[in-house]
Parts: sequence; structure tokens; C-alpha cells
Amino acid sequence: MSAITLGSKRRPPGLAAKQRKQALRTLAFMSPWLIGFAVFFAYPLISTVYFSFMHYDGFKPPTWSGTKNWTYVFEHYPFFWPALRNTLWLVLVMVTLRVLFGLGVGLLITKIKTGTGVFRTLFYLPYLAPPVAATMAFAFLLNPGTGPVNSILEKFGIPGPGWFNDPSWSKPALTLLALWGIGDLMVIFMAALLDVPQEQYEAAELDGASAWQRFRYVTLPNISPIVMFAVVTGVIQTMQYYAQPLIAGKVASGVIQGAGTQFEPGYPEKSTLTLPQLVYNLGFQRFDYGSACVVALVLFALSMVFTAFLMRRRGGLIQAGD
Repeated sequence: MSAITLGSKRRPPGLAAKQRKQALRTLAFMSPWLIGFAVFFAYPLISTVYFSFMHYDGFKPPTWSGTKNWTYVFEHYPFFWPALRNTLWLVLVMVTLRVLFGLGVGLLITKIKTGTGVFRTLFYLPYLAPPVAATMAFAFLLNPGTGPVNSILEKFGIPGPGWFNDPSWSKPALTLLALWGIGDLMVIFMAALLDVPQEQYEAAELDGASAWQRFRYVTLPNISPIVMFAVVTGVIQTMQYYAQPLIAGKVASGVIQGAGTQFEPGYPEKSTLTLPQLVYNLGFQRFDYGSACVVALVLFALSMVFTAFLMRRRGGLIQAGD
């Protein structure tokens, strides 16, 4: 009886060969992704972890330093905690306002009967501007002394803020810059809004639903995957926010960086510091690759935590239909 049972559990030789062949075929189709994952993600991540425990300046061979790099970054490096606070502020405030503003503009354009193409073009064009050029233009427009924005505010009796020259206004100014280039989210939300079935709106109107109720119970449930996509990609992009705050600080400070000069990012008073700036500052200006790897790992961990939290909470992000 036992011999019969064991024999029945054995796979025929032909079936085993067929399964191996299918596994090899699947592996062959997956090989481009596996190679890319290993070369562009796994190896850099493992190397970053390795160098975070090493003393390495890019010239001499790396030497083991234990947790000295981690201790230096968290306890002695004066720019880390301001940069972390600024990055979290931008993630929470800038991403939220960009999603809300992009959704609002998308709703507005879908409701306009005439001139839709003109308004769509006007809102999308700023997104095509290069980040450096757009930031420099904003820095000149918001110049507290000669900028036209403060000049217009003064004509109405409103004292103009310092914008990029004021630590309390530098991040709101960066947020205005991000809202100005809202064209990418506008197009995404427009496509999602136009895809909502009109029959659902008609049924809601017959039931006497108000405009807010139609938006909450019809629009939001249909576009919630797009909202989640916008939030997750916005968080990832903001965690990599580098060029705009650096250029804004340079232009506002009036520092002309040339040969032999070194600009410390964060003007004014470390209010525009972000974690990606620290990675560049530590790694390519101070040649402290170990500490730069520590900051890079903090960035990676924060991005994973935010993304995992949003993905787990995607069902409750928009409480429509409660």
C-alpha cells in the first residue's frame, strides 16, 4: 500500500521536464527586468549600506568605521535635522496642495463650455518650463525689493513678504512655484474626470443630490485610484526635491558661484535645505561618501514608509460613500 502511495506521488519524467522548461522560459522572459533590478537597484542599495559603515573619500580605499558615520549625521552634522524637517514639510504641504489644486483646475476646465483648449494650454505650458529657468524667474518675480509681485501688493496697501529671503516664507514660495507648474496633474485628473460615467451623474441628479454630494459620492469613488497615484508619485518626487530650492537660495542670496567658491545650501537660515542637497553636499563637495550614504538611506527609508502607509491606507484615503 505504501509503495502504491509513493508511486502515485511521483511526477512522470515528462511532466517534470516540461515544468523545468516552462520555468526556464519564464526566467528568460523575466531576465531583462531581473538584470535591471540587480544592476540599478539591488547593487546600488547594497553598496550604499556597505559604504555607510565605511570611511571613504573617493581617493583612498574604504576603511571600516562602524557607526561613526551614522553618529556624525544624526548628532553632529548641523544641517541634517533642518533638512529633514523641511523635506517632511514639503511632502505634507506641497504634495497635498498640488493634488488639491490639480484636481480643482481639472474640474474647472472640464466644466468650461467654450475655450477649453485655450485654458488647458495656459495651465499646461508652465509645466514645460525647465526647473532651473522657472525657479530663477520666480526668484526675480518675488524679489522683495525689485520684484513686481511686492510692487503690486504695495499698491493695494499690502506689505510684501520677503519670500525667498525670509525663512518663514521660503517654503511657501517654493510651494507657489510647484503650484504654478501643475500642468501634469491637471492633464491626469482631466482624463480621469472625463472618464466618469455620465449616467451616474444623471442618476444622482434625479435623486436630488447636490453638487457637493455628486462630487463626493460619484466623482471621488471613480477617480480615487488616480488620486492615490498622484499622491504616491508626488511624495516620491518631493523626496527627491533638489534643484528648485538650491537655485532659489543661490539667486536670493546673490552669491555668484565660480571657481574656488563653495555655496552652502539652505539660504536663508537653512530654510530651503532638503535631504537630496545634503547627499550632494556631503558626497561631492566634502568627499564624505560614508555620511552621504547615511542620508541617502534615510531618504530611501522615508520614501518606503510614506509609500507603504499610503498603499495600506488607500481604501481610507478618500472616505467617499460613508
